[in-house]
Amino acid sequence: MMNRKLFLCGLLTVTVLSAQAEVVEELTDSSRVIDLDEVVIVSQPKEQVRLRLQPLSSNVFGAEQLQQLHVNDLSQLSQYVPSFVMPAYGSRLTSSMYIRGIGSRINNPAVGVYYDNIPLMSKAAFSNHFYMLDRVDILRGPQGSLCGQNTEGGLVRIYSKNPMSYQGTDIRLGLGTGLYGNVEVAHYHRPSDKLAFSVAGFYSGLKGFINNQNFDQKNDLTDEAGGKLRLIFAPNQRTKIDWTADYQYVNQNGFGYGELNLVDNKVADPATTIMNGYKRNMLTTGMSFSRDMGDLLFTSTSSYQFLQDLMLMDQDYMTPDFLRLEQRQRMNALTQEYVIRSHNRSRWQHTTGLFVSYQCLKTNAPVYFGDAITQPISNAITNAMRGAMQGSMYPRMYQQMLEQMMAQGMPEAVAVQRAEAAAQAAVQKAIEGVSMSAEMAVPETFKTSSRNFAAFHESNLLLGDRLKLTLGLRFNVDKVKIEYDALAYMNMTGGTAERQATYHLTSHVVDSRRKTYTQLLPKFALTYSLDDHIGNIYALVSKGYRAGGYNIQMFSDVLQTELNAHQQDAMRGDYDVAHTAADYDAIENTISYKPETSWNYEIGTHLNLFGGSTHFDLALYYMQICNQQLSVMVPGSNYGRVMVNAGKSHSCGIEATLRGRAFANTLDWGLTYAFTNAKFDEYIDDMTPKGIHTMDRSYIYDYSDNYVPFVPQHTASAMLDWHIGPLTLGANMNGQGKIWWDEANTYSQKFYALMGAHADYDFGPVVVSLWGRNITNTHYNTFAISSSAAGGLHHFAQKANPIQVGIDINIHL
Repeated sequence: MMNRKLFLCGLLTVTVLSAQAEVVEELTDSSRVIDLDEVVIVSQPKEQVRLRLQPLSSNVFGAEQLQQLHVNDLSQLSQYVPSFVMPAYGSRLTSSMYIRGIGSRINNPAVGVYYDNIPLMSKAAFSNHFYMLDRVDILRGPQGSLCGQNTEGGLVRIYSKNPMSYQGTDIRLGLGTGLYGNVEVAHYHRPSDKLAFSVAGFYSGLKGFINNQNFDQKNDLTDEAGGKLRLIFAPNQRTKIDWTADYQYVNQNGFGYGELNLVDNKVADPATTIMNGYKRNMLTTGMSFSRDMGDLLFTSTSSYQFLQDLMLMDQDYMTPDFLRLEQRQRMNALTQEYVIRSHNRSRWQHTTGLFVSYQCLKTNAPVYFGDAITQPISNAITNAMRGAMQGSMYPRMYQQMLEQMMAQGMPEAVAVQRAEAAAQAAVQKAIEGVSMSAEMAVPETFKTSSRNFAAFHESNLLLGDRLKLTLGLRFNVDKVKIEYDALAYMNMTGGTAERQATYHLTSHVVDSRRKTYTQLLPKFALTYSLDDHIGNIYALVSKGYRAGGYNIQMFSDVLQTELNAHQQDAMRGDYDVAHTAADYDAIENTISYKPETSWNYEIGTHLNLFGGSTHFDLALYYMQICNQQLSVMVPGSNYGRVMVNAGKSHSCGIEATLRGRAFANTLDWGLTYAFTNAKFDEYIDDMTPKGIHTMDRSYIYDYSDNYVPFVPQHTASAMLDWHIGPLTLGANMNGQGKIWWDEANTYSQKFYALMGAHADYDFGPVVVSLWGRNITNTHYNTFAISSSAAGGLHHFAQKANPIQVGIDINIHL
């Protein structure tokens, strides 16, 4: 009821505003009001107008604002964007992004990322180092009609500096606490009107803040470096070729999860068997060809993407050696997009395109079991063997010795007593030499490939002088395939001191499966322009989509369950678990997950107030999600998170941005706020172990009406910069919470707020900045997880960074 009232109140507010006036919207990038964005206009193949003239909720950050906020990646930037969350935890691999309650930690992302108009194909590539950028756009809500799958929650667009419009040499040097160091160098050159190029490189390092109880190194020690090239050739005014290549390398300790005490919410320092870590080599290169054909603009964008990484993880996060994961990934991807859009001021603006992509990911992910798991198994088998031997040897040896003693003339009472003692001693000596040791591992190799084809169109029609109708449709086809070769083995070596034997228990599965998903992604919107360039209001209905696929993390559980079920078979010799066609079908049902779809209903407004000196953006939305994809820790599972589908869920909320300038442009300020109410409507999870038929309801988990985990209910930020000649003094605040950490809503992170500040002095070619993050030294957790790998249920969390201060020196020559 409260959600409906909130939505109706927003609708009434927007309706009242719409009665103020009438004006014809200009379908160009120009505006008579003050443009607070002050960002460089970038080449945009699919759009005709600025974001605030479109029926969507968005935020834009220019190079100057990125510098003043001192953000180095998307995670830091997300703190100043309503409804957008990308927590910093784990490593560069864990690029979990959530917009409007839609997101995921593993497998397919719900938020897309474009880098210089190139769609990044791997989620593992989303978290990277920001440097030498022109602007960053965050678009909220499904962007399926123009951008396709995996943009169900929204889209992030990152643009690097353009050497055609920006020349010179930039040098940026930074130092900070935690032994943070940063060096960035870039040169932009335009030797002629037809040719321009840029060369850039960086190094960034951090000794870290998180201690590990078992190692001298910090658990968040990080070193990363990279370089990028860009070449633009425009042989004439109608043709342009733009080539870019970006390489980044990272080597870091990671996954600094310490045990969480739920009573006082305190987190211990990590205490792992190995130092968790992550290494990544990543290359993204692409070429764009555009041709101005008068009333039409044709653009072709091609890309090749390569990623190779290594993750080492103590999966129980504790000092005893239970199990470790060593995951190597190698990805190659190709994309090609053709777009034709209108390039005039007619009342009909349109965009039509084709998109194809191919992605191949090879994963080698062996799981190793340590002494904390294998030793209890060895002890149990050894004790069982000794008990069996004692039960079978003692009667025979006692009877034999008794007969011998009585045959020698010994009285029966004495013979019985002595025979019992002698038999006990002989049996004890025999079984003391009996031992058993177990070795276990699950080596796995996977090849997952995906092919995508899409045809799309979007039209914008002016219906009269004030009203614009937007119609979009995308036909999307996804083909996913998995080829797997997974082996689980238990080698058991045992016997007596005189004789040892090794028995092998194995479960080996080799197969390939594929699925095809087809979707139509429509979009309907109305935009009404207000008079005197006050702004506009809009109403939007759109469909979002996230592809289905296969969850490779589940194989360890499947195979380990089979080994446990056949331990007794291996006591009689080598044993390999046989698999039938029905078994392979069951494996597919276990590892596959369905596509996620959603409908987004949204109303909003973009207002230019007080002569354009203040911008106010407001959006209210309601999303219905079907088969929501969630990464969860299966009860009783020890091997990491898996992807499952919830039945139905919804997310509704409000997003607001207010920013402006005052006092002759000497004061810049901004406020953002978002409320997100993301809940499960129908989500019943049946975790009954396979092969067990029971009426016991303890295996059934009903999460209906619970909050979706990892989604903060409130996000807020404030920014203030005061310019006094060459001096700029700034302060900022950001906060978020409450955040539930599991589907059962049993533990959470309460709302927290962080303060930051900076002071910049412009010496002309040199700008010196002093900055601070979390200057109140607020304690909170960026991530939490539960695990039963060590027996029983344990909770772990990663502590956020403490106060950090530093200095940046920016030089432009």
